[in-house]
Amino acid sequence: MGWIGLDLGTQSVRAVLADAKGHVLSRATRPLTSHRDGVRHEQDPQAWLTAVDAVLAEVGSTGVDGIAICSTSGTFLLTDRAGRPVTPALMYDDARAAARRDHIVDADPDRWATSMQPTWALPKILDLDLTDRHVVHSADFVAAHLVGHPVATDTSHALKTGYDLIADAWPTAAFDKLGLPLTAFPEVVRPGTELGRTPDGVPVYAGMTDGCAAQIAAGALAPGAWNSVLGTTLVLKGVSTELLTDPTGAVYSHRHPDGGWLPGGASSTGAGVLTELLPGADLDALERAAHPIDAVIYPITKTGERFPFVAPQAERFTLGSTNDDLQTYAAVLQGVAFVERLAFEHLEALGADPVRSVSLTGGATRAGYWNQLRADVLGVPVELPAVPDPAYGMAVLAASGGSDLTGTARRMVRVDHVLEPRGERLDDLYGEFVAELDRRGYRG
Repeated sequence: MGWIGLDLGTQSVRAVLADAKGHVLSRATRPLTSHRDGVRHEQDPQAWLTAVDAVLAEVGSTGVDGIAICSTSGTFLLTDRAGRPVTPALMYDDARAAARRDHIVDADPDRWATSMQPTWALPKILDLDLTDRHVVHSADFVAAHLVGHPVATDTSHALKTGYDLIADAWPTAAFDKLGLPLTAFPEVVRPGTELGRTPDGVPVYAGMTDGCAAQIAAGALAPGAWNSVLGTTLVLKGVSTELLTDPTGAVYSHRHPDGGWLPGGASSTGAGVLTELLPGADLDALERAAHPIDAVIYPITKTGERFPFVAPQAERFTLGSTNDDLQTYAAVLQGVAFVERLAFEHLEALGADPVRSVSLTGGATRAGYWNQLRADVLGVPVELPAVPDPAYGMAVLAASGGSDLTGTARRMVRVDHVLEPRGERLDDLYGEFVAELDRRGYRG
């Protein structure tokens, strides 16, 4: 009948049912709410289960061939031995334990000095009482609900909890120094591993984080093919045969289910700055009128950048003049495209295969001028997948059954449109932009 992908996002739970040819048979979504208090960000894990049950009932989960789940990277909760929640879900961007990052790095500097980030799960876990408690990632909590018992986690969700992807094990010595009992952490399996079956006999497979799920939906699973997700922020994901080592800490890698690595990074730049700089503006009208200008805005909404360089002090700036909303809009679009180009240059400098194509996903792909601008600035073709949803990526993963994900995606993922670069790379303005980043000391 087909496979279901579930995407447990920040604002909603989404489900997609797809067949073996990649056709979407049905979709469903239910909203989620969060509680924010300063740097703290929490959700009620029971609300996930209510929403999941509703979307599965709507798309029709009886008789399907499998289910896989993605969720936000680094979101977790604690449960008791029976799998019942004893804490709220601490979300991926919750920064309550940022000060604990250095303590974790001190326990194993070689492992974490350039990779551990303040909002990852491990700093928050360090401040929790783990006595008779278990660390459970959000996708695993939902999977346990579906199969009726606690389940293993996957290598993708385990990354920000401190899992050693090279050794394929929890870092015992470092955890001992930190006073973290291994008994509190789950077994870890490869994405696509069967975790159990629903009461109706439907297999539930270990999933991946939402960024990896979007990459699968884009079909960017071979070296040289990349997925660029542009929404509020910009996230790049690609493939490398060998692990890329980034001494700046801007790039980190997930394990490719078929072998090799999925390197990438998440920038603080993105479309979110448009809401701040152009409140109430008709963005559709600006999109229709947009054209290249001799100005660029480095588009971040708050202090700090994390990719393609790490600069906690980074702030938004403008090169050139922007005298009206249209010029501001165009300058922001160029700024994002320049950061994207710089990110690919950084990845190639680390040893990634040269970029030969980029699949564009995320909410900003509705902007046709922006898509073409990105193709022009990157100088490579950009592809617009027919179904770019992370939930669809999980349907593809479920269809693979843990074997040949790349081949499964090749059969199921379809490209809706390809935009060829027109040779208008804005090289002079790009050079000025990079020089200004360097002048401000943002790139080290």
